[in-house]
Amino acid sequence: MNYPVIAEHILATVQGTWWSRRRQRDDVPQLPPGAVYVFRVGGNYRTFPEGMVFDPAHPDVLDASSVSLVDTRARLVEVERTLPSVSEADNFTVRASFTCQVTDPTVIARQGIIDVTVPLRAYLMGDGDLPRASAGHRVEEVNAVRTEVSHRMTAYSAIVPPRVAGMSVEFVSAEVHASDDLRDWEQKLRDERRSWELQRGQRDFETQDALRIAELLSQGSDHVDAFGIARKEIDVTEAAARIHRSTEGESARRHAAQTSDRAHAQARETAEAQMRRDMLLTLLRQMGGSEYVDYHQVLEQVLRETGRGGQAVAGIGATVDSARMVEPGPAGPRLTEAARDGSRGPQGGYVRDEDDLID
Repeated sequence: MNYPVIAEHILATVQGTWWSRRRQRDDVPQLPPGAVYVFRVGGNYRTFPEGMVFDPAHPDVLDASSVSLVDTRARLVEVERTLPSVSEADNFTVRASFTCQVTDPTVIARQGIIDVTVPLRAYLMGDGDLPRASAGHRVEEVNAVRTEVSHRMTAYSAIVPPRVAGMSVEFVSAEVHASDDLRDWEQKLRDERRSWELQRGQRDFETQDALRIAELLSQGSDHVDAFGIARKEIDVTEAAARIHRSTEGESARRHAAQTSDRAHAQARETAEAQMRRDMLLTLLRQMGGSEYVDYHQVLEQVLRETGRGGQAVAGIGATVDSARMVEPGPAGPRLTEAARDGSRGPQGGYVRDEDDLID
């Protein structure tokens, strides 16, 4: 950096008599803000009066062999030094800050301090105990190194203050930075962590939104329509027409379902009645081949098993009566009066008295 001496120029000798000697204005460079001219006249360095309009006929300007442009404003200057760590592969970098301001431009011009960081870096390297503050730490322990280096630099600058001739220099602060590789690694980890947190946040938002929508849907289509109308995403007329169509469709489906259920129940009852009649007729046909049938007992049994509907019972009764009127097989003799008293003839299957047992 060009501080505090901004530029230096050699000046040619001005020829002529004393009343006609005059330096060309282009021979002397333009002076930037905050800087002063320092002319070398013989073996001396002289500062051109600050605030005075430049005069090419000024004696110092005429007799000068060179001119230096010196910046007199206060500047913040930073210098760096490398510090070791536990690992030979990693280092710390300490960056010390100093405030500098020129107090004597002639001294600065004589010494030719074009870059003030050179003497300040030499001052920073002069602290032989500074590396001990970082040598026992790993590169990941940069925060602990920062604390120790800051304390060390404060004490060092108080005991051995920085000095540059012609300038006032004060120590401001010291910062410690890790290596570029570690910084890149930490930045990569930070970016990955932020990306993961962003994705997790998005998933959480999506989950909450899904739960909210599910709760909204569980309350029914009317509530969903009301929510959409409130957010002006659904038109009221369209919602009303859709609800009307849905209601009509539901009524039609319910009516069709009821009609189908009635038809199914009626068909089932008809099938059951027909099955009972068929079963009874089959039973009566099987009993027609027997010589003796107690139709009264059969009728009672059939009525107990199948007599659950009036229509079925009526059918059964009619069938039984017709069966009683016609008996299969040979016809037996009519009952006599004695048989009505509790006995039957031989042909009827009963005996009158004990004598009938003997042929």
